[in-house]
Amino acid sequence: MEALKNDKHYTYADCAAWDENIRCELIDGVVYMLTVPSMTHQSISGVLFYQLFDFLKDKPCKVFAAPFDVRLNADKGDDTVVQPDILVVCDKTKLDQKGCQGSPDLVVEILSPSSEAHDKVLKFNKYLQAGVREYWIVYPVSRIVEVYVLKNGEYIASAYAEEDTVSSHVLEGCMITLKDVFAE
Repeated sequence: MEALKNDKHYTYADCAAWDENIRCELIDGVVYMLTVPSMTHQSISGVLFYQLFDFLKDKPCKVFAAPFDVRLNADKGDDTVVQPDILVVCDKTKLDQKGCQGSPDLVVEILSPSSEAHDKVLKFNKYLQAGVREYWIVYPVSRIVEVYVLKNGEYIASAYAEEDTVSSHVLEGCMITLKDVFAE
């Protein structure tokens, strides 16, 4: 994933004025163009979204899938807008017709070769700074899910393999069967 090569500092207002078919993220005012997800990526995303959607029926939290703007610092410079593959928001006051203002409670990123460093370093640090309570990184090739839970300002990591079931720390009682997630 590459940043646009120029010296301009962009904000959400700039992004909102662009053609809606342009898929990008904005991190600290720098634009990163998004690629089209692979079939495997979409399959994993669909199963995870379905499991979360099914669990959250009749609960106050809501699950969303990309493209869905998350303005991590909407109350400050409004220069960081990400589009996680999947996110869960439990505080409905953060939601508006444009997306989410502030940090979601749970974020899931499914890695692709072009996004690995972006998701594991840049976005990892932005989610940590913004206070995202739980961050999942899904590795389609190795069929592993890393779960990061926010405690005392730091992420505590756990890793789960294809035969495991992931228990969400933020969504009490939510169990995700990875065998189903990685089935093709």
